[in-house]
Amino acid sequence: MKGIARWVPAVATVREYRRAWLWPDIRAGIVVTALLIPAGMGYAEVAGLPPVTGLYATIVPLLAYAVFGPSRVLVLGPDSSLAPIIAAAILPLALGDQSRAVALAGLLAIMVGVLLVLGGLVRLGFVTDLLSKPIRVGYLNAIAVIVIVSQLPKLLGFSVDAASLWGDAVAIVEEVFAGAVDPLAAAFGVGSLVLIFTLKALRSPVPGVLVVVVVSMVLAAVFGLSARLPVVGALPQGLPAPALGGLEWADVAGLALPAAGIALIAFTDTAVLSRTFAARRGDTVDGSQEMSGLGIANVAGGALGGFPVSGSSSRTPVAEQAGARTQLTGVVGAVLLVVFILAVPGLTEFLPSATLAAVVMSAAIGLIDVRGVVRLVRLNIVDAVLSAAAFLGVLVFGVLEGIVITIGLSFVAFVNRSWRPYKAELGRVEGLRGYHDLSRNPQGTRVPGIVIVRFDAPLFFANGAIFDDWVRSRVKEAGPDVRTVILAAEPITDIDTTAADELVELDDYLRAHGIRLIIAEMKSPVVDTLARYGLTRRFTPDRFAPTVGAAVDELTGTLRGDLSGTRWDAAADAEGTRQDEGAGQDDAGDEPPPRRR
Repeated sequence: MKGIARWVPAVATVREYRRAWLWPDIRAGIVVTALLIPAGMGYAEVAGLPPVTGLYATIVPLLAYAVFGPSRVLVLGPDSSLAPIIAAAILPLALGDQSRAVALAGLLAIMVGVLLVLGGLVRLGFVTDLLSKPIRVGYLNAIAVIVIVSQLPKLLGFSVDAASLWGDAVAIVEEVFAGAVDPLAAAFGVGSLVLIFTLKALRSPVPGVLVVVVVSMVLAAVFGLSARLPVVGALPQGLPAPALGGLEWADVAGLALPAAGIALIAFTDTAVLSRTFAARRGDTVDGSQEMSGLGIANVAGGALGGFPVSGSSSRTPVAEQAGARTQLTGVVGAVLLVVFILAVPGLTEFLPSATLAAVVMSAAIGLIDVRGVVRLVRLNIVDAVLSAAAFLGVLVFGVLEGIVITIGLSFVAFVNRSWRPYKAELGRVEGLRGYHDLSRNPQGTRVPGIVIVRFDAPLFFANGAIFDDWVRSRVKEAGPDVRTVILAAEPITDIDTTAADELVELDDYLRAHGIRLIIAEMKSPVVDTLARYGLTRRFTPDRFAPTVGAAVDELTGTLRGDLSGTRWDAAADAEGTRQDEGAGQDDAGDEPPPRRR
């Protein structure tokens, strides 16, 4: 059963489902349906396709993802970042033939889906591990701004057509000052926004978004406002069906590059949304499973008259705010779309566009995490900068480009931390067991004739020379009596070839000055790495010690003829045990029985 649940997450959802989730899921599905209709139809037109294909690209992927998708609240559907790319890919090949354009869009979705499924099978979903919390905070704040700006014209009853977020913002200001605001639409839009937040503040048991949708439709119908007010309009007719006729193998070749690009964008966008909303709910999402689920949803949608889709940054927050618990929300939305298409296609004829804009904007405002940004600034300025980079990158360059830029900056920050890690010389502190950072314990002393050093990072090409120079400086400062350097190597989790050469040079330098290098607490895989580099003749078994304490005991016993230099009386040992519990990172390690790591 666990194996089935891994590939079909719906099995686990059904097994764990609670009765208390049923009404929240149904309620959220009803609310989200109001957004699925205009979004699907609108993005289909942007992609150069008939509006009804946008509904097909909503219904089928929602049902498929509910079975194979791992995220509990993610809503899939046509997306603004994909629609222009789809149009650029299929319209030159369609040559004005709309039925051929639909077939090409379906083929493109299938190709995107196959690439994503293959990526999931070979576990490429690990890239979601690169989406750290600062990136997610910055991304969601940027998405919130993008959604708010995109919906503001609809809220006020006019439209703008700009090629960028900044262009949209400038155009909105110009239109407002030019008097383009429609008072009736603005009344519905702003009024809906105020009512949503009022009901939320009053902790209304009925979601404000559902209230404003119903009330707005009733008002528009009763007072005959659909002719004076921008509305969603009636639903197109027809159910999802295969529409892949007339395709050739040459079309596959022509769509290969766009399919790869769309797959990358769709997964990146979906992965950030999925992981972010999962974290907000205390859940976890497997990146590879997410990739496969998204792929299957695209294959299913493409086979039944749709086009490529991804996670929706506008509909998912609405679902969450409406109380969605599981993917039953998406199933309810898909089923309601089918019911409306068949039974009451004219229902949305009275739904004001301004009200929908208010619903989307209210959800976007809920995404803004000011506290998260303030917390990052207070706790870690580097993480705060990364979050700001994600925010600005997504706003200025787009979702994929902004995330890629921020991940690149994250790697730079990681390399910088590893390049200049924390370094410590260790010594004795009276009354404490083990060996401790002398810079944090000024009362500590070196073990006579021994320098103990710790380097808190893997050794690689960027920090090998720094490590070498720093150890030499410690030896010089300790004076001419030094006969042994002990490297507390537990924090060193890897050594590359460049750093290994630096270690050899350091060993040569110490040997030339009559000093022996002992490596303590090095993990077995790292020892194996040194062996693979052919350094077993140089670093023989007697050059390794299981602990720093064991190395010092052996050295002091050899040099002095006894072990008094590192033994403590019983009272001091007991006191040290109590104090060690709070010693934290200052400890190089206790003196447990010797062991290999």
